[in-house]
Amino acid sequence: MGTVDPVNGVEDAYAALRNETPTERLDRNWVELLQELRVVQTGVQLLAGFLMTLPFQSRFEELDTFQRSVYVAVLMLAVTAIVLFVAPVGYHRALFRRRSKARLVEAGTRFAKAGLAAVGVVVAGGVLLVVDVVGGRVAGAVAGGGVALLVLLCWWLLPALAVRAAEAERPGEGTGPAR
Repeated sequence: MGTVDPVNGVEDAYAALRNETPTERLDRNWVELLQELRVVQTGVQLLAGFLMTLPFQSRFEELDTFQRSVYVAVLMLAVTAIVLFVAPVGYHRALFRRRSKARLVEAGTRFAKAGLAAVGVVVAGGVLLVVDVVGGRVAGAVAGGGVALLVLLCWWLLPALAVRAAEAERPGEGTGPAR
């Protein structure tokens, strides 16, 4: 029998194997979250920086109203993603030395998930824009939609299925089938 994770309230069957206290678990969760944010943050910042230079390119004037609208939406979502990925730093500063690591990890996790959602739309929207310019509206919609489906599959559906499988592997409380 494991212990209950203080962040998400889920029983952690591996807690005893790790031999860590709840505080050590929160510290590990925070470090893992920061590492994930480091991986994604640099790419998003580079993408947003690139997007900010596009209006200064000579062909930008050739974009039609739809393409400019997609561009503005993608740019704003890229900047939003940066804000969401950096937000845990502000939270950390506000909660530093206030014994609120569980709140910090929970908020950081929510910011990271929202940031990933924004990045998914940025990537799909960016593909829509580029393929629209190069190959036309229909090709852009198909390519952007395909990327959106891939993002949904890899970033939402497969992880959700993995969570469901992990929950099914845990023994039940004796009141029904394993959950």
